[in-house]
Amino acid sequence: MQKAILGKKIGMTQVFAATGEVVPVTVIEAGPCVVTQVKTKETDGYEAIQVAFLPVKENALNKPKKGHFARAGVKPHRFLREFRLESIAEYKTGQVVLATIFAPGEAVDVTGISKGRGFAGVIQRWGFSRGPMTHGSKYHRGVGSLSSRAGARTFPGRKLPGQYGRARRTVQNLQVVRVDLERNLMLVKGSVPGPKGCLVTIKNSVKA
Repeated sequence: MQKAILGKKIGMTQVFAATGEVVPVTVIEAGPCVVTQVKTKETDGYEAIQVAFLPVKENALNKPKKGHFARAGVKPHRFLREFRLESIAEYKTGQVVLATIFAPGEAVDVTGISKGRGFAGVIQRWGFSRGPMTHGSKYHRGVGSLSSRAGARTFPGRKLPGQYGRARRTVQNLQVVRVDLERNLMLVKGSVPGPKGCLVTIKNSVKA
């Protein structure tokens, strides 16, 4: 990983490219993030940076987090995340990371928590087909057979009803369309996981 930043998903819209083509984009409030700790091999056994995002009031944090921010000389923030970068020589505690680390045309990977759908059946959760709806059929949206003829048990990995959504998901190789430094906004072509207002992590793409 070469560079990364935290952001908040604002929503989706569309912009026009120079060719007049309509481009669907997701608007992300990327940063500003503050470096709260620089970890080195001598002190921690590995190299990484810890960044904070989204300022909050001091009374919104517990004592350990208050002490951590006070030791770094940084105002309280809501989110703390750690990134293992290829080089941390250019980072210092208290440094501000802005959306300008990414330029239009770059490829990024965006990670977030997908929307929660609650308890769902196998048709919605796994895309199963339903049974006949006419001629007296009493099987419509059921699960179906749970095991083979020889086994009197349900085999591990069987697709069943259950909690659907609210899982960590990454969308890879998205293109940065525009970066607005004045409003700390980044426009990324396509959709990213999560509802509006959720925390997302933006990294340089591993497949670019």
